[in-house]
Amino acid sequence: MLRVEGVTVTGDAAAVLAEGDPPREHGDGEDWVLVATGATYEDEFVAFVATSRDPLFRMAYLLCGDRHRAEDLTQQTFEKTWRSWRSARRGDPLVWARRILANQRIDSWRRTRREVLTGLEQPDATSRSSTRAVDDRDAVVRALLLLPVKQRRVVVLRHLLDLSEAEVAAELEIPLGTVKSSAARGLSQLRRTLDETRSEDS
Repeated sequence: MLRVEGVTVTGDAAAVLAEGDPPREHGDGEDWVLVATGATYEDEFVAFVATSRDPLFRMAYLLCGDRHRAEDLTQQTFEKTWRSWRSARRGDPLVWARRILANQRIDSWRRTRREVLTGLEQPDATSRSSTRAVDDRDAVVRALLLLPVKQRRVVVLRHLLDLSEAEVAAELEIPLGTVKSSAARGLSQLRRTLDETRSEDS
């Protein structure tokens, strides 16, 4: 078991350390600390956790709208990243981890049908505007569930997380043209579904 910066790694993660790959001298991503020559896998991962915890938590919170669930999602992301650290460290570990986080959250929407997507904590029961905001976000989540998985991932990353088209292409490892077409089709379907929902509610 390994515990760094509040992250506990268990199970077959130890196999990663046994591979014996030499530590790298430079990080390829701009968003994490470069680790000095001679660092161990643990040293690299500790540095990565220290610099990526905040952006990953913000992404998790944006996707689930609940601090406790965002913490759990961030923890799970670090654990999965650690288990695949040998591969993650060869590129940009933050891109790798963000992809894991997005996939985990999007997949969980299949199991949980009614959740707040962003922004608000549990609203005050007396606040009509807050309740309406939660309802609107819930409608967005349900509309997203109707999209094909690939379109859903593009829409979430591009329009909910405000990543550029190039960043989405890099994170999902798909061509830039696919990002553009999937985003356009996904948004179009999302708008149709939301319009139909509003018509039914009116």
